[in-house]
Amino acid sequence: MIDLTIKQALAKLKDRSISAVELTRAYLARIEKFGKELNCYITTTPERALSDAEESDKRYASGNAKVLDGMPIAMKDLFATRGIRTTAASRILENFVPQYESTISQNFIDAGTVLLGKSNLDEFAMGTFSKTSFFGAPVSPWHLEKRLTAGGSSGGSTSAVASGLAIGATGTDTGGSIRFPCAITGLVGVKPTYGLCSRWGCVAFASSLDTPGPIARTVDDAAILLSVMAGHDPKDSTSSPNAKFEFDGELKPILGNDKKLRVGIIKEFASVKISDDMKNLFEKRVADLKSMGAEIVEISIPNILDALSAYYIIAPAEASSNLARYDGMRYGLRVEGTDLEDTYKKTRSAGFGEEVKRRILIGTAVLSSQSYDVYFMQAARVRRMIADAFNKAFEQCDLIVCPSSAGPALPLDSDLTPLEYYALDLFTVAMNLAGIPAVSVPCGLTQSGLPLGMQVVAPRFKDMEMLQLAKHIETASAFDNRPTKIMGN
Repeated sequence: MIDLTIKQALAKLKDRSISAVELTRAYLARIEKFGKELNCYITTTPERALSDAEESDKRYASGNAKVLDGMPIAMKDLFATRGIRTTAASRILENFVPQYESTISQNFIDAGTVLLGKSNLDEFAMGTFSKTSFFGAPVSPWHLEKRLTAGGSSGGSTSAVASGLAIGATGTDTGGSIRFPCAITGLVGVKPTYGLCSRWGCVAFASSLDTPGPIARTVDDAAILLSVMAGHDPKDSTSSPNAKFEFDGELKPILGNDKKLRVGIIKEFASVKISDDMKNLFEKRVADLKSMGAEIVEISIPNILDALSAYYIIAPAEASSNLARYDGMRYGLRVEGTDLEDTYKKTRSAGFGEEVKRRILIGTAVLSSQSYDVYFMQAARVRRMIADAFNKAFEQCDLIVCPSSAGPALPLDSDLTPLEYYALDLFTVAMNLAGIPAVSVPCGLTQSGLPLGMQVVAPRFKDMEMLQLAKHIETASAFDNRPTKIMGN
């Protein structure tokens, strides 16, 4: 049962060949079996899940089923869930139980989903391997004996979906935190247009970059999840009034029509060193698109290789401002000091991990009066130049394709410096700076049998066209990511 896609499971629930309770019990049993080893959940909610499933079965019986009724999902532990612990994978929020519901999690409740639990992540979503989590790193189910990273920051969500511990999941993408982990675990991960999905009730990292999105095994499933997540939210000042993603259950082919689709290849990425497997698979999938009728054109984003530097100035600057609220006064961890300032120091010293502290320090430094113009404003100008370059490139092409990562998953115990970890975001950060949508879709396996992904990038609010092209890539790669194939029963 855990090999079913969302689309298949919905069909079986509708024809009553399975029940929501049966489906949920299958996932709960799998969590019981593999959950501890994979460490993909921070908090599991089995009682809530079975209660949700029972309600779904009642709606199916009465003919009032909702769009995602009975689907057992994992919610990234950045989204506030009323009455359920929400930690952001940090000690400072280890025992925080919100009395409100995030817009995204409420959308899933309204759609009839079953909540299996809150998935693991990098602390405050700051990282690439999910190693910065206070609760320990999640593990990829691929070649489990090798203890590979499931990516970050949404590594718990990708580990859960890839291993069959959830049928789908939510993530957030600030600089590639959905796309990179999905690429190395063989999943589809969508970073929607900024403003398409509400951030209200989602613990903030970098407010102008954070983008909630879906994680699934197929492009169709990702589209179904996105249709539930998307929409204007008056509670979120960055939510677009144009936020809408309507999906009727079928992604129509975008290639093979009378209109020629122009697919761009970014010239500047040709100089970036990637693995031979990534190079070969990317070239194969581009050749597939060409054979399907796409016109392949070379485009230029002149400052795209500067995106990493700009990102690691802007994101920490926003983080230093957002995380100032964690002071031990109103909620979260509190370590008493001799006075107010000492309480602040001791609380934050004990509550934040090393990577979070590093980014707060960087962000505070670049926002100082001595550095603001030299660093932050320069990064903001680079960001504007990158956004303008994408706009100009989309005059020459309709969509863009590029790798999602330089290579496959690395072992969790890889001895990388902070700068080497940051460099893993090279292929993904520019899209966050520009606010444009991108999706990572599996494109094949390496010689050693590990998954790789490639991205489709689109103009703002062209998320549907992006997923339509991703569907063609999915079909061409014929990628088998059934959980029982990866981990067995």
